[in-house]
Amino acid sequence: MMPTEDSKPQWGASYRLIAAEKWKAKSAAMGRAATEALVEYAGPQPGMNILDLATGTGEPGISLAGIVGPEGRVTAVDLSAELLEIALQRARQRELSNFIARQADAEALPFPENSFDLATCRFGVMFFVDTNKALKEVRRVLRPEARACFLAWGPFEQPYWSSSMGVVVKHAGGPAIAAASESPFKFAAAGTLSTALRESGFVDVKEETRTVCWSWPGSVEEVWEYLQSVSVPFRPLLGRVPSDKWDEVNADVYAAMRKYCRGEAVDFGAVVVLASGKKP
Repeated sequence: MMPTEDSKPQWGASYRLIAAEKWKAKSAAMGRAATEALVEYAGPQPGMNILDLATGTGEPGISLAGIVGPEGRVTAVDLSAELLEIALQRARQRELSNFIARQADAEALPFPENSFDLATCRFGVMFFVDTNKALKEVRRVLRPEARACFLAWGPFEQPYWSSSMGVVVKHAGGPAIAAASESPFKFAAAGTLSTALRESGFVDVKEETRTVCWSWPGSVEEVWEYLQSVSVPFRPLLGRVPSDKWDEVNADVYAAMRKYCRGEAVDFGAVVVLASGKKP
């Protein structure tokens, strides 16, 4: 597969939406353990009013909606209306009437102060353009003593990334990510996410690193196609690969990924960062 010409980060771009729809079941299966880790870490309770940031195609918001029950509510926000529509379809399939989608920017949340009992964000905090501004907005809309809980990627040097984009870097040269502000690994270094939470006014800040299951229920060819389509920050890297080199790049990626094949799945594992803070 070759990337499109457009190398600017576009979370709602057509190629990403097509991939999100095509691979939604397998993508959900791969990310299930990360979702469960964040849900367990956040500790939602029945009746809570929860804000899920950068929800994408719906997680962990959908899982949280099932826990808070009909007396609670989950408001899922994302920049992409198209991804939110996929999330709503998934929620409707599960008959979750307490899952609400709202197109919004984390830096300007359209909610009054003290609106939510809990905020969550899975693999989204790394991409806030102005992290401090966004986190202050999250703190503003939380009720006093309420927590904000985040899950972010650990280091680039782990199987999922090393066997895919790491291989491309060896062929294309240059940086894996064009701009540090767009890096999925912005908070990989220990203490960086907790520092950001403290600087934005959160207290009782906690952070930990975990390794969770990250297993694609299918072939290496499938997961590589999926990854190229949805990994927006890597578009410039993919665009640097000459067209006549793609057969070689793909062969090397497949060889690297096959080291993690376990039966009918590609079992990478994922190192992630969990961090939380409380509104004073």
